[in-house]
Amino acid sequence: MRPFTSSLQYTKFTVRTATTLLAFLEQALDGISRSRAKAILSGGGVRVNHRNTRQHDLELQPGWLVEVSKRKPKGELKSKFVKIVYEDPHIVVVEKEIGILSMASAHHTFCVKSVLDDYFHRTHQKCTAHVVHRLDRDTSGLLVYAKTIEAEQILEHNWRDIVSDRRYLALVSGALEKKQGTVESFLKDNKAFFTYSSPTDNGGKWAVTHYRQLRTDGRHALVELKLETGRKNQIRVHMQDLGHPVCGDVKYGNGDNPIGRLALHAFRLHFYHPITGEPLRFETPVPRKFRILERGQEAEA
Repeated sequence: MRPFTSSLQYTKFTVRTATTLLAFLEQALDGISRSRAKAILSGGGVRVNHRNTRQHDLELQPGWLVEVSKRKPKGELKSKFVKIVYEDPHIVVVEKEIGILSMASAHHTFCVKSVLDDYFHRTHQKCTAHVVHRLDRDTSGLLVYAKTIEAEQILEHNWRDIVSDRRYLALVSGALEKKQGTVESFLKDNKAFFTYSSPTDNGGKWAVTHYRQLRTDGRHALVELKLETGRKNQIRVHMQDLGHPVCGDVKYGNGDNPIGRLALHAFRLHFYHPITGEPLRFETPVPRKFRILERGQEAEA
């Protein structure tokens, strides 16, 4: 597997057989260590078919072009709150940390959008970040922003058809009585912006959350959640409905906070590219603080 051309910035490779990006880099770069390959990816030093990507498990097809630079690109986004996972001329996918809003509010202008807009300005990109969906300030995980009006409009108006899988991890109080199931209710805010749940129509919006307990130690449980709808505070309220609120939730919780943060993380986002239609799949590891149950009892299949 030899590079067919090179330049001062990138070494170019053609994919010969189907594989994943990380495995390809380990083989193409003469046995480079896995940690070094990950560092190059995380540093923004890889392009696939002329698009920057940081997705380790990106599936490559024969004939695709992979370009690798061991130098970090100028103007790389450096933020403790936001990490770029994938970027092309139309969209950018980021992993958000806790403590930052997805978009500006009436009282706070520092947000993921402002961080991205500053990055676009510094890298001489003539675009701004268009908000497509949101995560609460204290929820971490994956978000996609549009870089063009066309991409924003397509994502906004076709969100439910474009997103094929969107899941969260939550650390909750207690062990669930049912290992998996579905919570359905109407959700409505009161004047104090507290979301109420009702099994009957209360004038709110219908919400559906599927859950599956992954493991538990009896005191807490790690739960995977899949949204069928995307309502405000949906997961937090539905876990409260089950009697197992999300740990660290000061609004809908019970005071249980073993890891010092809201224990909710958007770990999976699969969707179809709004312009090209190609399937894109992104996942992040279980946050380190959530791993307090790794020695706990595995959930039943």
